[in-house]
Parts: sequence; structure tokens; C-alpha cells
Amino acid sequence: MPSEKVLEQKKQIVADLAEKLKGSVAGVVVDYKGINVADDTALRKELREAGVKYSVVKNTLLGLAAKDAGLDDLGKVLEGTTAIAISAEDHTAAARILSKFAGTHKNFSIKSGYLEGDVIDLATIESLAKLPTREVLLATVCNAFNAPISAFARAVQAIVDKGGAEAALADAPAKEEEAPAEEAAPAEEVAAAPVEEAAAPVEEAAAPAEEAAPAEEAAPVEEAAPAEEAAPAEEAAPAEEAAPAEEATEE
Repeated sequence: MPSEKVLEQKKQIVADLAEKLKGSVAGVVVDYKGINVADDTALRKELREAGVKYSVVKNTLLGLAAKDAGLDDLGKVLEGTTAIAISAEDHTAAARILSKFAGTHKNFSIKSGYLEGDVIDLATIESLAKLPTREVLLATVCNAFNAPISAFARAVQAIVDKGGAEAALADAPAKEEEAPAEEAAPAEEVAAAPVEEAAAPVEEAAAPAEEAAPAEEAAPVEEAAPAEEAAPAEEAAPAEEAAPAEEATEE
């Protein structure tokens, strides 16, 4: 029967492991059977660089810790040699690294895992393993927002160049007022065009009227006035000179 000291040590191990499980976002349980020291060292190094903590544990202790962390279903796969990889921040790192390692080492296999407090099956672990690294995901998100941010930066710089937000706001209405004035000019030209076109027929209609004016020039008919020159007929008055005949009668 284990001593009191050993029991206390085991209790502490279980408590610490349970806290790690609760404070992590993902983890993978593996069977490390058949792995040599060199491969084990290389695997631990890769996991450590990715921020994943890897450790070999006894099935009984991991079962107690998993139960305390609310991951009771992990107990179903706890047999044989067991190690667990725990990730505090990266959801895919453990699944990606361990799945790749298992693909090149036939005796190394994945038993189970968990994600955000829920036990997941092997199919889900394989799906997580196919996702890109955290750095690649962040780069993709940054690229997606890159264009809008660049446009925003240019707009801010334009405001700074104009002397601040107040100057930019004061300048904006002026430009808006100028634009309608310029747009109104074509409207005036369009409105004036029909007037000029309408005036043209009037002028053309007036032209024939002026051409008809020669009818007035027919006035030379008044030159018939020479009929007055017939007045010499009045000069026939010399008939009065016949009066001497009367005078002869008196004699």
C-alpha cells in the first residue's frame, strides 16, 4: 500500500494536470509505443516550439484529472502507453504535429482528443490537422483587411494634408457647391438652344415678308401725275379775249 507521501504526490499531479486541461483550448492523447529516444526528442522539441506541452502520464492519473476537468469520455481510451499534448492557445498545433508524426511512425497512434472542453473523435482531429498554422491564419486575415485599412490610411493622410478634420469638412461643401454650378451650365445651354432654334424660323419667316416689300415699290404708279400737265386746257381762257366783239357792238 502506498505511503501517505506518495498519495499526496499523486493527488498533486492529478490536480495540476486537471488545471492544465481546464486552462487549455485543445489537447491530443496518443499511444507512443515503439518510439525511440531520438524521435521522442525531436517530437518534443517541435511541440515545445509550437507552444504545446507534451508529457507521458499514467492512465489512472490522467483518467482522474480528465474527470475533474469534465472530460470523462477520455477515460474510454486510456490503456497501453499514453502521452498527452496540451495546447493553451493554438487549437490546431497539437493535432497537426502529432498527426504528421503518426503518419511517419507506424507504431505511434492517436487515441483521442478534446477541443474547447469537449472530447472529439479521430475524424475531427484529422480535420484540425489539415488546417494551416496560426501564423498562416493570421496572415490570411490581415490580407483580407489590408485593402480597406490602406484606403482608410490614405483618407486619414488626406485629412492631415488639408490641415485637419475641420479644414477637410469645410472644404467638402465648397466642392459640392462648385460641382452643381458646373452641372447647371449645360442645362442653361440646353435651355437656350431651343430658344435660338425657335427664333430662327421667325427670322426666316420675316425674310419673305421683307422680300414682299417690292409691292410697295409699285408706288411709281403715282408718276401718272403728268395728267395734271393737261392743265394747259385752262389756258384756253383766251376765249375771253373775244370780248372785243362786244365792244364792237357797242360802237
